[in-house]
Amino acid sequence: MLRQAEKLGTREKLTVLIADDHPLVREALNRTLESEEDIEVVAEASDGEEAVKLASELKPSVVVMDIVMPKLNGIEATRKIKEIAPDSAILILTAYDDDEYVLGLLDAGAAGYLLKSARGRDLVGAIRAIRSGESVLHPKIIAKLLKRATMSPVGEHKASGLLSERESEILQLVTSGMSNKEIAGKLFLSQRTIKAHLTNIFNKLNVASRSEAIVKGLQWGLVTLENTETKPPG
Repeated sequence: MLRQAEKLGTREKLTVLIADDHPLVREALNRTLESEEDIEVVAEASDGEEAVKLASELKPSVVVMDIVMPKLNGIEATRKIKEIAPDSAILILTAYDDDEYVLGLLDAGAAGYLLKSARGRDLVGAIRAIRSGESVLHPKIIAKLLKRATMSPVGEHKASGLLSERESEILQLVTSGMSNKEIAGKLFLSQRTIKAHLTNIFNKLNVASRSEAIVKGLQWGLVTLENTETKPPG
């Protein structure tokens, strides 16, 4: 089901694709999101293949994705969507919370995950947070993800000079676990400025979320886990 994306004043709405094989779940998610003035549900998919097709055509801001779906599961659908629409952030909404399962999704390029037991306001907040560069992951999952990233670097990459000095500083603070608000306070900058820098970082790294930026930053040697705060990102 397609809908024309609208604009909120002069600012474009956050466009969302819902992918779940249960009609009642899609209806409930749609009802939750349609009341938000800054969010527009542009399509619904009932299986993984349809999700990939619609994401390729519409390039939504966020894909809300189930894991277990017909034709193509959430992990494979996530991987394919990130290949063809890297600017779309993928938020996994699932009943499964097994760490290794979730890590597989994050390795495929998901930006974060929520359990289906979450409240509607948590989903809305997660969608907004992803597009603002905030984390939508449990701290223990982030810690394991970072450990995995440092154990499997992609080797030398032509990343020298890719980020400005300020962008490198911000990405390092993100890796240390600081929120946008905390980074803004530390650097004496506004949160809006931090969001703008994160947008530039995402564009340069060709990612759509904080978790993707952290992993790629570690793999490319742009940031390290040394001299960071004790709390993991999130």
